[in-house]
Amino acid sequence: MTAAREFPHDFLWGCATSAYQIEGSPLADGAGPSIWHRFTRTPGLVRDGDSGDVACDHYRRYADDVKLMQRLGLNAYRFSIAWGRVMPEGKGRVNAGGLDFYERLVDALLEAGIQPMATLYHWDLPAALDDRGGWLNPDIAGWFADYATAVYRRLDGRVKLWATLNEPWVVTDGGYLHGALAPGHKNRFEAPLASHHLMRAHGAAVQAYRAVGKHQVGLVVNIEPKYPASDSAADAAATRRADAYMNRQYLDPALLGHYPPEMQEIFGEAWPDWPAEDFALIRQPIDFIGLNYYTRSVTRHDDASWPLYASGVRQPQATYSETGWEVFPQGLTDTLNWIRERYGNPPLYITENGSAFYDPPVAPGDELPDPLRVDYLDRHLRAVQQARADGCDIRGYFAWSLLDNFEWSLGYSKRFGIVHVDFATQRRTLKSSARRYAAVIASRGGVLSD
Repeated sequence: MTAAREFPHDFLWGCATSAYQIEGSPLADGAGPSIWHRFTRTPGLVRDGDSGDVACDHYRRYADDVKLMQRLGLNAYRFSIAWGRVMPEGKGRVNAGGLDFYERLVDALLEAGIQPMATLYHWDLPAALDDRGGWLNPDIAGWFADYATAVYRRLDGRVKLWATLNEPWVVTDGGYLHGALAPGHKNRFEAPLASHHLMRAHGAAVQAYRAVGKHQVGLVVNIEPKYPASDSAADAAATRRADAYMNRQYLDPALLGHYPPEMQEIFGEAWPDWPAEDFALIRQPIDFIGLNYYTRSVTRHDDASWPLYASGVRQPQATYSETGWEVFPQGLTDTLNWIRERYGNPPLYITENGSAFYDPPVAPGDELPDPLRVDYLDRHLRAVQQARADGCDIRGYFAWSLLDNFEWSLGYSKRFGIVHVDFATQRRTLKSSARRYAAVIASRGGVLSD
């Protein structure tokens, strides 16, 4: 392997999870319910009636899970903090029991030589704040900053990498426009408001960190590169709208101080005239961007697909995961280079990258073979190598996910973990992808050239 493709000694090799997807015990030790606790109790919204009430039981088994990370050679772990554990009503009173859990987790990670990266918001808004309008209420920026400050004061120093939001696009598109995710709204006028208040909250949380924190804070976005299905003007316009809506809607205000002009075209009268001072709040200097990459979209004009009038075209002879996502590693290299070119080469972490494939039944004591996930992992890590060789400032990679877990409205029907979880017994079994990832880490990527 050439020097340009070697991963440096200080490169972070991690896995990522989120609180509601793995922790279980959602109301333990004084925690308040989240919108997902409520959403999963509404019949017909989650596959098979599943919930995160138990999930991977990580709240009680975190020490063993940290030992598992150590066994794989991870030197970093990205997790999220449940807002309702820290502030059961979403604002005001701080719940010591909730913060104590995250302190124990962080201390266990550090003792194992694993650097924590903490995400402050991964979709589990306190239900009490949803009752006050949730992300539609402009006061939420201040509420989020107060919550963030309480966490910073307790954990900063031991946690040196902080992310404000995870995937604001999913929060808004799934939760406020199409209703597939909590809180389950379907409203064209609500979606822009939710997006804008998410970004204002991000800016307020960064400001709060500069006041009390001493390390690094950033934003995590999911990017799905859009490629036109043909050379037609209609497909080109559809691709431009889709890219603005999913990819530029959040990075442009955070890094450039404005929304893409296509947003007015997409939402029409539902797109407000935002105050200039809001962009001063949103565009706070940040230390890194977290990129979540899973797939691409080959995009065509589609009159039936509101509000973008764009839809994806399935590619012949391509491999697709169980979530219907095309395996396309080149899209990761393209995305990393696009961020470098558009936004001035900010420091980057691949904060999520993974795949859901069918896993066969597990026999006691056996490693579970998952060749498609091994191939996915290898090819995407090579794509990261290529982007680094192209000059992208990539400082770490976090596989999604450490454990099979609760996959939101899909329940437990899709498995993304490199470690299999038997949800009846909570037994963890390494998959071949976990072994392969451990080998990649141990060789600093050397085995990828084999």
